Amino acid sequence: MAVQVTVLPSHRCLFDDPVQICVAGLLPQQAVTLRASLVDESGELFQAHARYRAGSSGELDLSRSPALGGSYSGVEPMGLLWSLQSKAPYKRLAKRNVLTPFCVDFEAYEGHGDMSHLLGKCTNERWFIGEGVKRISVREGRLKATLFLPPGPGPFPGLIDLYGSGGGLVEYRASLLASRGFVTLALAYMAFEDLPAMPEILELDYFEEAVNFLQKQQQVKDTGIGVLGLSKGADLALSMATFLPGIKAAVSISGSGFNSFIPLRVDGFTVPPHPYDLGRMKISDESGLVDFSDVLDDHRDPATWDCRIPMERSLAKFLFLSGLDDTNWKSDVYCQDAVQRLQQHGREVEFCSYSGAGHLLEPPYLPLCQASIHKVLGVFVHWGGQWREHAKAQEDAWHRIQAFFWQHLMDSDIPKSKL
Repeated sequence: MAVQVTVLPSHRCLFDDPVQICVAGLLPQQAVTLRASLVDESGELFQAHARYRAGSSGELDLSRSPALGGSYSGVEPMGLLWSLQSKAPYKRLAKRNVLTPFCVDFEAYEGHGDMSHLLGKCTNERWFIGEGVKRISVREGRLKATLFLPPGPGPFPGLIDLYGSGGGLVEYRASLLASRGFVTLALAYMAFEDLPAMPEILELDYFEEAVNFLQKQQQVKDTGIGVLGLSKGADLALSMATFLPGIKAAVSISGSGFNSFIPLRVDGFTVPPHPYDLGRMKISDESGLVDFSDVLDDHRDPATWDCRIPMERSLAKFLFLSGLDDTNWKSDVYCQDAVQRLQQHGREVEFCSYSGAGHLLEPPYLPLCQASIHKVLGVFVHWGGQWREHAKAQEDAWHRIQAFFWQHLMDSDIPKSKL
């Protein structure tokens, strides 16, 4: 019998779907090496491999068979995906065009050696947009955004999705959330088209335009909008939830409870940025990577408190997610401070802190990026994270984010959905 590599339940799935990778037709106890390969849109090759030994019936099932070494070890059903790494250092795997899939080749090779004798292979199409989800480019008023609409009349919960100070219009998280039943608006706010790379000031009313635009969509449930943000986008999400009454629920990922780096103009006043000194950044002699974790002034110093976002005024619900191995900044400490402030005002708040997780908490099965170029600053930044722990954190965080928004925007549990 020829060796067969299969991906179950289908070779085609959403990127955040777990799959079962199986190999059949091997000899009993045969030594094999499995390799995953993915070429991103810039032509960068990402690969992972693991060594296995077939069972007594000549089969492998990665949900039960332990890896004996390679990119990971032990029983890791999705290890070949979350351990993908580029040959060139400091590359981040991210999807630019969400209308095309990432194609992952799974190959089985004879033995535990040089991977020269191919036994069998298959390809897994991993999509960032579900069947029937519409992608609509939005250039209305000042808005620079992309709207993703799930199929059907709704009403669906509405979300605004913000990435960090790297800027641009990042769509892949928003398109996956739309595939899970959320009308999602991916919103650019810096370093995109005519938006400056480092704005002198951000205007809250730009973000209010986004809320108003989303509320006008017929498929959006009229009970309030949710917002999620990563890094700088996280404190903007908190500011929106504080100052804009249309926001009912906010998720902060690797964020803080203060306004960071860029002043924020709100009606009649400006929230200044938390004081920082770039002279305190550390550059590794070995790698050249920049560590920003000490550039901010001490958040406990009352002199910095005018930069705090007064979240306790908000009626919105909050979820904070952070990694204990975030080497970009002390997001866990900053999130704990924000949570304590809310609790002191009798507010309910959810907080999850992940051991071994870095700064870039992404949708599941995107591999850890420990360091990459910061597009606006033009330096290589150390983001932190340990491979296995970060992968587990991303799976858990993704489920928490969806459950949180379903609960507070729809008053229900996560519905079942499929590609």
